[in-house]
Amino acid sequence: MERDTDWRTEIVAGCTTFAAMAYIIFVNPALLAETGMPIDAVTIATCVCAALGSILMGLVANLPLALAPGMGLNAYFTYSVVKGMGVPWQVALGAVFLSGVVFLGLTLAGIRQLLVAAIPRELHAAVSAGIGLFIAFVGLRNAGIIVSNKATTVALGNLRAPSAALALFGILLITTLQVFRVRAAILAGVLGTLLIGVLLHQVAWHPRELHTGALGQTALQLNIRGALHLGGFEILFVFLFVDLFDNIGTLLAVAEPAGLVQADGTIQHLRRIFLVDAVSTVAGALIGTSTVTSYVESGAGVAAGGRTGVAAVTTGLLFLVSLAVAPLTGPLPGFATAPALVMVGVLMMASVVRVDWTEPRVALPAFLTLLAIPLTYSIATGVSLGLLAFAVLELVTGRARRDHSLLYALAALLLMRFLYLSHA
Repeated sequence: MERDTDWRTEIVAGCTTFAAMAYIIFVNPALLAETGMPIDAVTIATCVCAALGSILMGLVANLPLALAPGMGLNAYFTYSVVKGMGVPWQVALGAVFLSGVVFLGLTLAGIRQLLVAAIPRELHAAVSAGIGLFIAFVGLRNAGIIVSNKATTVALGNLRAPSAALALFGILLITTLQVFRVRAAILAGVLGTLLIGVLLHQVAWHPRELHTGALGQTALQLNIRGALHLGGFEILFVFLFVDLFDNIGTLLAVAEPAGLVQADGTIQHLRRIFLVDAVSTVAGALIGTSTVTSYVESGAGVAAGGRTGVAAVTTGLLFLVSLAVAPLTGPLPGFATAPALVMVGVLMMASVVRVDWTEPRVALPAFLTLLAIPLTYSIATGVSLGLLAFAVLELVTGRARRDHSLLYALAALLLMRFLYLSHA
């Protein structure tokens, strides 16, 4: 086998990646169900899309990258678009579909690669960290650890309440498992917290049967026409931008340890990777889930020796097998999903070390992005402020570059949005 590996190593690596990211099987349906989407259908869609994306990545790009509905984007889908803007979930799925189609076009035209080159890595890092804060805040709120307060906006909740106490236990459990290098720490923490909740009678255990017919409740239910009219630009922009740099961030984290970075600094098969990402997002919207993207947990498989697409195909097949196991837990309460959201937020915060905080030209845009995403409860606003600030600072400091023309055009559109358009 190529790249100095063998079948056994690749299969073990694929299993390791699956163990590291299998929590999405339970967390994604729990989040999207809050929009009114049928949880059984979303569970099936989550597993099918993760399997499809991972297997395609293995076969088309021959890389050990696994895909699934993205954390952060599913929270944005639920809390900002559907619950925040009052957009029906069918319309939100239409926006996800359009973002995938646009991505496909941008990739085929080579524009996606130009956009990546135009925006500094510091801003990529700030977006990732900001989303980490956002989803951690969502988790803490769902568990009752953070509550609303008229005087101070938010406040600390009652930590003696069962939901808050169980969520804190789950966070401690996951952290302890991570200290001991347990690959499936997040999954084990979620299931362990759920089990304690059942034993303490804080949640009723109602295992259910999944029937493939349930998928018809979300498959092909997207409303594309509605997405084109109802706040479409902002929603589409966020799905596009976050998926773009979520993918790039994962590639940067995984490609180098896997020996996939070429001598000129480029990543092997980048165009194929982007194509698979776009096709997976389109398929996800058609089947019934939020944006599908590559997972940084793929790094666990790379650390276990994964170097080829065999690892990704193995991960994808395990997602199909998991359809038989997923119903055993039943719907997850907030205290069980909160530890996963918080700890994924912790992992995403690691990217802030890539920001040069001594350089004001990139530090201010990064800080605005990092701060605005959780405080405005809007990824769109945080990303927009960061991009706009970076473009303005480049212009006023005389560092404008011709190859950043796409960035400046985007900044002009964002300025118009802030000045003339209402936003959530």
